[in-house]
Amino acid sequence: MHRWTDPDRTPEQLRPSVVALGNFDGVHRGHRAVLGTLVELGRERGLPTVAVTFEPHPVAVLHPERAPALLTPGHLRDDLLAATGIDGLLVLPFTREFAAQTPEEFVRATFVDALSAAVVVVGKDTRFGVRNSGDVDTLRQLGEKLGFEVVALDDVGDGARFSSSAVRAALVDGDVAGAARILGRPHRVVGTVVHGHHRGRDLGYPTANLGADSLGLVPAEGVYAGWLTRLDLPLDAPDRTLPAAVSIGTNPTFATKDRRTVEAYVLDRTDLDLYDEHVMVEFVEHIRPTLRFESIDDLCSAMAKDVEASRRILTRIVPS
Repeated sequence: MHRWTDPDRTPEQLRPSVVALGNFDGVHRGHRAVLGTLVELGRERGLPTVAVTFEPHPVAVLHPERAPALLTPGHLRDDLLAATGIDGLLVLPFTREFAAQTPEEFVRATFVDALSAAVVVVGKDTRFGVRNSGDVDTLRQLGEKLGFEVVALDDVGDGARFSSSAVRAALVDGDVAGAARILGRPHRVVGTVVHGHHRGRDLGYPTANLGADSLGLVPAEGVYAGWLTRLDLPLDAPDRTLPAAVSIGTNPTFATKDRRTVEAYVLDRTDLDLYDEHVMVEFVEHIRPTLRFESIDDLCSAMAKDVEASRRILTRIVPS
């Protein structure tokens, strides 16, 4: 997938194209319905497919006090978009000046001048242009005027519309299974393994601690069953994706002021040296909340139960 940020530098091999517009945070099942239609239409028309999105998130620029915590910031979103089979990703820098464009100015500059769009695929709730004054009807009128077709898709959902907001709400509640139903996959956090206090190793449960600069919305504090994927290893490496018990919290049993951390213990493995490795942690199911234990023995007993619960959950699942 080719990624670029300057609409004036669109590769010629991506023009004309079939285009989809959206924020695509999380690349959830609703997004993938749009992107799947995009890829299908591109195949039918014999044209390349391009997704158009924005960075930073428009709300972060226009209403920073209401800016959402991103599910998949940066390359997390881009990697998920690439996996859908699209040919190009145009990431438009979003500024207040950019937001001041009229709907027609935005459509001309992006869909017509930059991409020579033959078809534009959107969700039916799409808004664009200054003060979100453009909608699907506006887009259809502009398409008739400027020479492109518009395909608007109905909402996708299971009782309620799939949305990034719904995923965020589920993760804040620790409902990672509910988030996965909307995403169509486990929610993930990616980062580099760093040194911690080595408490887990001392207790017989060495953990991979993600650094503070990890990417992805961290779910509520608690213990989860999940997967740890070693992204630096080849795809077919036997130890690439491993079952894990994952703890999120501040280690309240110990009288220290730890930052909130994501720690993953790979089940039954004490031989792994993961420091400085780039890893992905995926959250499958919530096991229990974070608790303060009265003794180290009580903590170890709870950790043993967490490991067994994780094993039961994960043996029912084959990692993607």
